[in-house]
Amino acid sequence: MTVLGLLMAVTGRAGAAGEAGALTGYAMAPGAQVIEGALARDGGPPLRPGPHTYKDSVRPGERKHYTVELDGTSNAYVSAVAAPKPGSAMGPRDGIDVALETPDGTPCGAGRHRTFLSAGGAYPVADYAERVPRAGSACAAAGTYRFVLERGDAAGGDGAPVPVELQYVTAPAGEEGPGGQGGPSSPGGAWASQAPRMPDGPGRAVSGGSGFNDAAEVGAGSWKDELRPGETRFYRVAVTAGRQLFARARFGAAPAGGASPYVAGGVRLGLNNTARGYVMNRTTGYQGKDAVVSLATPPAAYGGGVAVGDAVRGMRFAGWYYLQASLSPRAGAGTGASAAAAVPVTLDVDVAEARPAAPAPKPVSGIIPARDKERGGRLRVIGYTGVGTGSALLAGLAGWTWAARRRSRGVGA
Repeated sequence: MTVLGLLMAVTGRAGAAGEAGALTGYAMAPGAQVIEGALARDGGPPLRPGPHTYKDSVRPGERKHYTVELDGTSNAYVSAVAAPKPGSAMGPRDGIDVALETPDGTPCGAGRHRTFLSAGGAYPVADYAERVPRAGSACAAAGTYRFVLERGDAAGGDGAPVPVELQYVTAPAGEEGPGGQGGPSSPGGAWASQAPRMPDGPGRAVSGGSGFNDAAEVGAGSWKDELRPGETRFYRVAVTAGRQLFARARFGAAPAGGASPYVAGGVRLGLNNTARGYVMNRTTGYQGKDAVVSLATPPAAYGGGVAVGDAVRGMRFAGWYYLQASLSPRAGAGTGASAAAAVPVTLDVDVAEARPAAPAPKPVSGIIPARDKERGGRLRVIGYTGVGTGSALLAGLAGWTWAARRRSRGVGA
């Protein structure tokens, strides 16, 4: 019988700062296994669940295949992080698609599509394909399935291979909702889009990580960092069941010394969940002057019912959520000192009980921080189950708009 593996979010700080003078790129997990996905449908390398992380690369138009073993009871999440080189100019139709399929090609739910949003700059993008077992569905049975990763058309942008990081995690299936449909739902009413209180102080110093693996931990309060054009910084926030995450990124003015062009989508605040699934992405224009980007999430980890929309579906867990602050490489297209100098950014964070009052939340099993009364409210993180691991494991865990899935025979959005 499978032994449940416990996964804690253990992150390192090595490599976050990068070398002086060089933009900080996405850092893969230390010890990630190098693999090569198969171009043919059959024979893809296996991905194991739990603490294992893999790295590969994908060229424009390539469609790579990997195999995963699914049991008949657990929810499965197979994620891909695609990380273009900082400052890259990507084609307007470039991005990644991820999907889970049966051996005969039947999809396990809708695939996911994420673009590199070249209009604002090439940022790391991530999402997962999921299998939630439901009686009678094509993907309910235990067996060997196929994870498919496809890259879009690079025309008009950088055609170099893009590094990708792959991870496969599982969690016990949630409670059955109405009509026998498991999964999360909204708590029976609209949730607040404004925080009950929002910090606005000068901020404590923090150095954001270069990816999910070394994301800097932040809590309620204000946090002060800086970004150079083309950089993305990662931060992780613990969100317990029934609470909403409110975040605001205040980008400061570029250093004086030269003109700055207006960049549509020049600053960004993104959010992914603990399994690296997309939750939401917010951008606004930037012209070397103060700019603010904010987001507010649905309540985390409500069980029963069917998730509708990226944000509700993405907030299905209680656990670590990953904020990403990005500054477009085009923000450094000016002259003088402003061309490549760092821009200050203050990240304001609050995690509050869902408003208005909602029925008591039913946490979906997964990565669930629980209040430990004996330790002054410190968070204790209960981790994902690794199917077939055979032992308890401790390891590290962890975008854009929804679009139609591109097939190799079709054209991307």
